[in-house]
Amino acid sequence: MSSVLDTKIEFLKGVGPQKAELLNKELNIYTFGQLLEYYPFRYIDKSKVFTIGEINSSIAYIQLRGIITKIETVGERQSKRLVAKFVDQTGEIELIWFRGIKWIAPSLKINHEYILFGKPTLFNNKFNITHPEMDLVEQALLSKSVGLEGVYNSSEKLTKKGLSAKGIHKIQQNLIQQVKGHIFETLSENILMKYNLLSKEEAVILAHAPTNDEQLQKALFRLKFEELFFLQLQILQQKVIHSETIAGKTFGEIGTQFNTFYSNYLPFELTNAQKRVIKEIRKDLGSGKHMNRLLQGDVGSGKTMVALLTMLIAIDNGYQTSLMAPTEILATQHYSSIKELLNTMEIHVELLTGSTKASKRKEIIDNLSSGKINILIGTHALLEENVKFKNLGYVVVDEQHRFGVAQRAKLWNKSSNSTITSFENKSELPPHVLVMTATPIPRTLAMTLYGDLDVSVIDELPKGRKPIKTIHFFESYRLRAYGLIEEEIKKGRQVYIVYPLINESETMDYKDLMEGFENISQRFPTPQYQVSIVHGQMKSDVKDFEMQRFVRGETNIMVSTTVIEVGVNVPNASVMLIESAERFGLSQLHQLRGRVGRGAEQSFCILMSGNKLSSEGKQRLNTMVSTNDGFEIAEVDLKLRGPGDIQGTQQSGLVNLKIADLAKDGQLIQLARNEAVDVLKEDPILQFTKNSHIRNHLMKIKQSKKNWSKIS
Repeated sequence: MSSVLDTKIEFLKGVGPQKAELLNKELNIYTFGQLLEYYPFRYIDKSKVFTIGEINSSIAYIQLRGIITKIETVGERQSKRLVAKFVDQTGEIELIWFRGIKWIAPSLKINHEYILFGKPTLFNNKFNITHPEMDLVEQALLSKSVGLEGVYNSSEKLTKKGLSAKGIHKIQQNLIQQVKGHIFETLSENILMKYNLLSKEEAVILAHAPTNDEQLQKALFRLKFEELFFLQLQILQQKVIHSETIAGKTFGEIGTQFNTFYSNYLPFELTNAQKRVIKEIRKDLGSGKHMNRLLQGDVGSGKTMVALLTMLIAIDNGYQTSLMAPTEILATQHYSSIKELLNTMEIHVELLTGSTKASKRKEIIDNLSSGKINILIGTHALLEENVKFKNLGYVVVDEQHRFGVAQRAKLWNKSSNSTITSFENKSELPPHVLVMTATPIPRTLAMTLYGDLDVSVIDELPKGRKPIKTIHFFESYRLRAYGLIEEEIKKGRQVYIVYPLINESETMDYKDLMEGFENISQRFPTPQYQVSIVHGQMKSDVKDFEMQRFVRGETNIMVSTTVIEVGVNVPNASVMLIESAERFGLSQLHQLRGRVGRGAEQSFCILMSGNKLSSEGKQRLNTMVSTNDGFEIAEVDLKLRGPGDIQGTQQSGLVNLKIADLAKDGQLIQLARNEAVDVLKEDPILQFTKNSHIRNHLMKIKQSKKNWSKIS
């Protein structure tokens, strides 16, 4: 049933067809309801009127009351500007306009009293205000604009058509008058009373037209709670549906392969965290329900060993397994390490990537469909149509944020006799899925992005590992950095030097890879030193050759781009030097640092930066120096960059929140999730009358979204 909120935006007073078309294109706003959900990004306090004498540099925005005594146009062409003298009983200030002079000048009246609002700027030791908002006192009082006022994001195109922040505010006020009485409740009476929430209509109106800060905060709390509640409700409902409707293959046996490897070939003692996670996965695999689990573990925490041991459980129960990695280097690294660990056992392991030769590819595909291969490791090549397993029971996806949801969904169809939609017969049950990430995910983000998965965390590093010492050097301390590298090489250690770019950039002053390689080769010359170079534009066989030289210890230094960010495991490497470190995000810096510190010796991470750093750049580098805790780093990263830039969130579709903020509203996320859990525990399919508002609103949300519910 359509409502007033479904009315096309062009029919709103002050909009019309042309502005409506722009709102469609620029803000994706088509209806009254969509405009109503376009909330201010900040609020300005117009409740206080200052005097000119009170202006100081600590005041961001100011409201003044006074008269214009003089108006003149000064300058020519590019420097042309409109200047007005504005005075009150305490002093005078210049008002300046650089744009719209033709229509602004005639609208200003000398010796009439105005209320103006703007940002004071200090220039030549005198304050001025550029492009202030101006209203005659009688108009300002009539429009009731004195108080809190919402500021809306606009665009250049919208502003040109009269829909600046001020223009959008005006049509929002028109909209509020038109939709009063038509904004219906979305939450149950129980929830409203439990948290003392405003009604939906009160909250929406106050978000756009707040009477005071107390009412505004109540409105924002209500709207944020609602948005996060429905987000968590969808995630948790999907988790319930998944666990109750999708059965899984039952791995009831811990057999010969697992026990033999665990007893005879385990290269190191497992940490308590690894043992705990393996128990969690074993329980899932034996439950008869489909496993959909996320394994989080910091760099070097031993996720691959957990994956291998649980893959052996699948093999003991007669199933094939696969491990999919995002890059050829990482897939090859997994293949080499797993092949070496299992080299005395009768387990057939193969590697399939884009570089696999045609004859070898055919052999792998034949052996896979016949069941001869137990473990297939690969890249996106595993998703190709002709890659079919005889009996795939267990899938591990490494660095899962690199894969799209649709790509991961394809893995469900990889057994020759399974489909994504039909699992009534045991032979058609989907493979269990373990997705792994070495990119720590902040708790609030994990609840949202992966709230429908069961989560395991390896929060302990293997015994004997020393914390990596991280040092920040400015360019002027480069010789000290090279001295440290020289000392480590003399001890028989190896070094990574990572650059952000391959070729010189004309627009950015990065230290590029090629110039860096030449400089390093001159500073550490042959035959005393051997230097490798690796980057993403090299042919695969050349890249692998250079990589293997470093792995075997034939080269002392590897100069590289971030192609070595994940997957390269050289325990003898003890120094990671990151050039132009200020150009990297925190997550990437942490990943790169994790390439060292894999042996028993002390390792170092050197962050080399230019002398000029932004405040955010300083905070990133200081964070790296002060902590090795990936989860702490992830929290800082979330606060600095926001959820939209964190790896994996863009493809999730969950970061397009209208009013809540995953970076700032952590406690509210938890509160909303707890309430969603309670509601679904009592009423899993929302059939109770008291939950009718929730059910109706949830149906509206689901109708507008594509559903990837079958795979995480």
